[in-house]
Amino acid sequence: MTTRHNWTTTPVSADILRGALDLEHTERGVLPHRLPAQARRQITDGQLTMAESQPSGVRLVFRTRATTVELDVVATKRVYVGAPPRPDGVYELLVNGRLAGRASASDGDTRTIDMSAGTARTRPGPIETLRFTGLPDGEKDVEIWLPHDETTLLVALRTDAPVRSPRPSGRPVWLHHGSSISHGSNATTPTGTWPALAAASGGAELVNMGFGGGALLDPFTARAMRDTPADLLSVKIGINIVNADLMRLRAFGPAVHGFLDTLRDGHPSAPLLVISPICCPIHENTPGPLAPDFTAMSEGRAGFKATGDPAEVAAGKLTLTVIRNELARIVGERAATDPHLHHLDGLDLYGADDHAELPLPDDLHPDPATHRRIAERFARHAFGRGGPFAPQERCFRAPG
Repeated sequence: MTTRHNWTTTPVSADILRGALDLEHTERGVLPHRLPAQARRQITDGQLTMAESQPSGVRLVFRTRATTVELDVVATKRVYVGAPPRPDGVYELLVNGRLAGRASASDGDTRTIDMSAGTARTRPGPIETLRFTGLPDGEKDVEIWLPHDETTLLVALRTDAPVRSPRPSGRPVWLHHGSSISHGSNATTPTGTWPALAAASGGAELVNMGFGGGALLDPFTARAMRDTPADLLSVKIGINIVNADLMRLRAFGPAVHGFLDTLRDGHPSAPLLVISPICCPIHENTPGPLAPDFTAMSEGRAGFKATGDPAEVAAGKLTLTVIRNELARIVGERAATDPHLHHLDGLDLYGADDHAELPLPDDLHPDPATHRRIAERFARHAFGRGGPFAPQERCFRAPG
């Protein structure tokens, strides 16, 4: 409908949203989810509940002649007790694939998390209006990428010209699952996460199921991926399983097989790339669990430490080194009967030499420059000539 102020208000619906698996309609607005309702009903972990609602890779996509766009949002600000304040999430507007504006919501709901006590509480906050002006005249493709690390209720989309659904892009859909590194931790913009950068380089439509703390081989995640239309699939496995000290070697192998079996139920011949962990010195040879480094926090910086005993590896405790070897073995065995299954050693994306040059600032997550390096190497390996995602290797979904 068109208001008396000559604005066109367009309902937020799946027609103009990419990268979300579900939309929840609330009293205050529309909440994009990266896991479907059936999966969310099986989650008992508050961390995963928070992570899947953070819209990494989710963007509004439409065609319009508008030169001004307004978006009303309620952002959820996270405050960690004892940790430095977090920067506001960033919204990026692209015109025909090129960055044309950035904005942030300075206020919103506030979620205060006390990691030492294991508690969290939320205080409701206001709606904020983001305004993008000076867009070029004429019909154009517009994308608004939502903050990758800030839960966002979408309240209203207004433009000074009508909005139409986007044209089919013709690009393959890349469905990726991983940890906070894939989610985008320590990246500063939503298009600056390594999956977003790699998708742009490879000409793919990203569906990012990277969940901070939530890459744990959960069956409901595998089923969600099984049921999501996609042309290309990848899973990055390992760091969260070690962080959480979740399982032993005996359970890990069958869990990986089960996860891959479920993916193949829905995507029997799509290229499927299994990625092992990037270099993370605190967990290379030391098991979890992971714990916050409160000494680092007292110095005004985020930090983590491994608290496991390396001597217990012989009894089946997992480290990143153990997981890399196991994933290489599993994929090698399965590939004998699955020619579209591939393996990528995470150390080829970011290894010990990279860590010496670009250390992980909080001992766990890459900085923006490292996200870009990982993206460039992934794109070259996966989308490049002879790679598993290269055009000649793709087996596209049947239309309909």
